[in-house]
Amino acid sequence: MKKAILGRKLGMTQYFTEKGEAVPVTVIEAGPCVVVQKKTVENDGYEALKVGFVDVKENRLTKPLLGQFKKYQLKPKKYIREIKIDEMDKYNVGDEIKVDIFKPGDRVDVTGISIGKGFAGGVKRWNFNRGPMSHGSMYHRRPGSGGATDPERVFKGKRMPGHLGHERVTVQNLEIVKVDPERNIMLVKGSVPGIKKSLLYIKSTVKGGK
Repeated sequence: MKKAILGRKLGMTQYFTEKGEAVPVTVIEAGPCVVVQKKTVENDGYEALKVGFVDVKENRLTKPLLGQFKKYQLKPKKYIREIKIDEMDKYNVGDEIKVDIFKPGDRVDVTGISIGKGFAGGVKRWNFNRGPMSHGSMYHRRPGSGGATDPERVFKGKRMPGHLGHERVTVQNLEIVKVDPERNIMLVKGSVPGIKKSLLYIKSTVKGGK
């Protein structure tokens, strides 16, 4: 069954199982997400739900965006994304998708923007080996040759120093350890992309789990 929800990363901690085992988990504030628009095959060519997440002041939104919320008398939301789930027919504009659609033991894929690390050299960015660190080497962490002299250019895609991080990353097949519907919290085993309070997209895993 395909399920999905928007969330925010709150941080990491550890969770103790009934056997006394300490499990590293990421705490995620998942939902509630309000349905802003239903997209149908007849009108849009595909089916999806446009949902909003996290309340925001009206002056933070553009007038066209604010008009979508005022049309249905909904509170303005900071994040608006499209999600595809099963049983979309049972949701109408104004309905909420809450964290209780998931349960402990479910497997999910979590997508977010990874932590940005600025400009990085080849050793940090691509795990290149460094040169000798002894005195007089003159070659420690430099990238080395850029390639052959015949083409007189650097081939596209060559691994070189550059911008590291701050890109869309998906971690697949993570296990949900605990769900707290009262506080809209879920605990996911392991780490997920992003900094604290960054937006996450959580959906049923495509790998199927064990």
